[in-house]
Amino acid sequence: MTRKVPLATEEIYHVYNRGVDKRAIFMNRSDVERFLQSMLAFNSRQPIGSLRQLKENRGKNSGSTAVNNDPLVEIICYCLNPNHFHLILRQVADGGISEYMKRLSGGYTWYFNKKHKRSGSLFQGKFKSSFVGNNEYLLHVSVYVNLNFRVHRYSGRTAELVRSSWNEYRGGAREEFCQKEIILGQFRNVQEYEHFAEQSLKGMVERKQLAKDLFEES
Repeated sequence: MTRKVPLATEEIYHVYNRGVDKRAIFMNRSDVERFLQSMLAFNSRQPIGSLRQLKENRGKNSGSTAVNNDPLVEIICYCLNPNHFHLILRQVADGGISEYMKRLSGGYTWYFNKKHKRSGSLFQGKFKSSFVGNNEYLLHVSVYVNLNFRVHRYSGRTAELVRSSWNEYRGGAREEFCQKEIILGQFRNVQEYEHFAEQSLKGMVERKQLAKDLFEES
């Protein structure tokens, strides 16, 4: 199905989706790592075939997560939760986000279904997207995505399955592939962004709880 409003090149979008019937899309850590590998591998204007073929072509450095030099999108932030994901993407090739998400969703669904012996759709229809139309919104949605696991207050084994770009923004990630400068370049240092994020998160959590309380009272 064609989108009513095409996604524009050089613009930024908040992209998200969840498992069909709200089901889990990550059952264990290896599933999460596979999705992360796919996020990098499928971000290319050139067809790559399967993830296995790509790794074979890269030889013993196949595990490298180097950013592709001819990407469809720039990944600004991400958060992978047990039953849904959030991405902030800048489209850098015409039709790039749609092509990227088609490859990512299709490739991961094939892997997941084969591994977990299931069939059918894994995600709840076509991905959803929200246009990031101004800088203030960009800053706040970066916090929402980076710290989405804290918005939902995950804990225990559920929290163990979460991966987000928060550590990358703080400089504590082993591998980095997000285009962070568009966010961090607006702050004097990482600590200033962390402070902004914590304050912004506090308001998000309070509003989420208020909405829940109002719903339960109605």
